[in-house]
Amino acid sequence: QVQLVESGGGLVQAGGSLRLSCVASGSIFRLAAMGWYRQAQGKQRELVARISSGGNTNYADSVKDRFTISRDNAKNTVYLQMNSLKPEDTAVYYCYERYGVSDFWGQGTQVTVSA
Repeated sequence: QVQLVESGGGLVQAGGSLRLSCVASGSIFRLAAMGWYRQAQGKQRELVARISSGGNTNYADSVKDRFTISRDNAKNTVYLQMNSLKPEDTAVYYCYERYGVSDFWGQGTQVTVSA
């Protein structure tokens, strides 16, 4: 059974940085596509960034040049480095894995950016 455990969320001032981590278990991690989504209060969940098993990345326009997704296959971990944070980045951030034809989600970690 695939499990995803996120960490690294918290409260930060605008302009600050945070790094989110997601440790995966129960799959052959190097074969999985990974991503980060977020959901702000009252809004739909949206894609933030994703990285393929081969390391190709893509980002939401709103976070390009500020956020970086990466993966460490030796540690079964995907990261999201978030710089120049804005209040509008406040949301619950979810780790996502696509393994085979199945999708899996973490429990989410809260990121709050104060003005």
